[in-house]
Amino acid sequence: MMLREKVAALIKGDVADDIKTLHDFSRDTSIFERKPSLVVYPKNADDVAAVVKFVAQEKKKGQHISVTGRCAGTDMSGGPLTDSIVVSFTKYMNRMFDVGSDYAVAEPGMYYRDFEKQTLEKTGMLLPSYPASRELCALGGIVSNNSAGELTLRYGKTDRYVRELDVILSDGSKATIRPLSRNDLESKKEEQNFEGEVYRRMHELIQNNWQEIRAATPRVSKNSAGYALWNVYDRESDVFDLTKLITGSQGTLGLVTRMKLGLVTLRRHRSMLVIFLSDLAILPEVVRRILENDPESFESYDDHTFKLAIRLLPQLLAQMGLSRAIRLGFSFLPEVGLVLRGGIPKLVLMAEFSEDTQVKALHRALAAERALEGLAVEARIARNKKAAEKYWVVRREAFAILRKKLPGLTAAAFIDDFVVPPQTYPEFLPQLFALLDKEKFIYAVTGHIGNGNFHIFPLVDLSKPDVHGTILELAPKVYELVKKYHGSTTGEHNDGIIRTPFLSEMFSPKMLELFSQTKHIFDPHNVFNPGKKVVGTVADIEKYMVKTSV
Repeated sequence: MMLREKVAALIKGDVADDIKTLHDFSRDTSIFERKPSLVVYPKNADDVAAVVKFVAQEKKKGQHISVTGRCAGTDMSGGPLTDSIVVSFTKYMNRMFDVGSDYAVAEPGMYYRDFEKQTLEKTGMLLPSYPASRELCALGGIVSNNSAGELTLRYGKTDRYVRELDVILSDGSKATIRPLSRNDLESKKEEQNFEGEVYRRMHELIQNNWQEIRAATPRVSKNSAGYALWNVYDRESDVFDLTKLITGSQGTLGLVTRMKLGLVTLRRHRSMLVIFLSDLAILPEVVRRILENDPESFESYDDHTFKLAIRLLPQLLAQMGLSRAIRLGFSFLPEVGLVLRGGIPKLVLMAEFSEDTQVKALHRALAAERALEGLAVEARIARNKKAAEKYWVVRREAFAILRKKLPGLTAAAFIDDFVVPPQTYPEFLPQLFALLDKEKFIYAVTGHIGNGNFHIFPLVDLSKPDVHGTILELAPKVYELVKKYHGSTTGEHNDGIIRTPFLSEMFSPKMLELFSQTKHIFDPHNVFNPGKKVVGTVADIEKYMVKTSV
């Protein structure tokens, strides 16, 4: 009996192994291509459990088989790519179950745009850790990567808002993971099942290695590298919380089938200070002065992104409604003039201030503008949401612009998400740009400048073999530099295929061993998403890297 028939007999959902489906699921937004053997569309948690149990049984027989979760496919690291079974959640497991006073309960396949629409309509609140791909991504990916975005500076990453997770463990059993008090933890450890064993062994691992784990805590405000063992046990509150470990684990420890997420109310009114910066030497001082004024978000994009956005403006506007496109098109006229005159800034910085009234928001932006007096920058105020919209369009659509609109070139996501402390900019940035400028490609830079989180996308032709060599040579050099300044290799995009081999740039051999033990405790037979977070190699990068122009 074929794999397709075996799995189909176990579930109520659908299965597919036709050429088109397997091709579609062989790509995400990374530089990799890896064709699965089967795609499963589960109807519910029982279906997911049945598939996992089947895979676990086959693994015990020595079969080369595994299961990898996938939602919207917007991952940039190759996280949901596999040569075995894909469980795709967006077709059926996309429901909202409950919206409470400050939380919502939903399935992983629900698109964030639909989730936000419902929470705003019912409570006026939202999940603030949405990424730039908010119109395309789904909740399962947000949780699996511990995503973050433009509001992270004030509101933090996704793990702050995960209250409870329903998870299918590697033996096919179901567990509800939530923060546990000391008494609840002791009760959980007494359970004579696989979940109880996971709690017993994870508690022991963290207790026995506490000093090593605490010393390994990343020093930057954003991190999705490795397993967040340092966040599981809060000694002050005496709370043990494995949601902190599942969140950001890229489906390597279990498959989430339901999530309870906290919501927040944002201030309604905003004004933005837009800063045009030509001298990168003063960037650290600009950032310091702006952060002292407590912006809600502080984002950036560079001159390459700026020029491409203007060049591709018609295509960008074509994706919008007619009235919005016309209005935005006219609003870009000053920027078009800048390009024609050659007066393009090296960086455009966007500091947005939120308040309960528009007047207060404007006063905050004006105060930040005054704080920049004496620095060689040009600044302007976008007084309200409409005035700021064109800047947000470029920032939020930056990767889509680079990825889709340049025939023959790929925005290669391989050094796309590192984080360094902002105070290191004067030393770090010149060394970084010196590395990049040695190469022959154009690169675009966007990011969360207030967090020190940079998204760098070299524009390359992946059909050229020498480009593959450049990627493999440049990535470790950049990550070595990031390590020198006590940064993180990934703030929000996670490890996946592309960064798992470089975890040694951040963590000691002992911590890498603790990551391996964690994987083994949750998944002793390597059922879930092999080669991500642990065991991944540079050979994997070489093997699965796209070999054609896309």
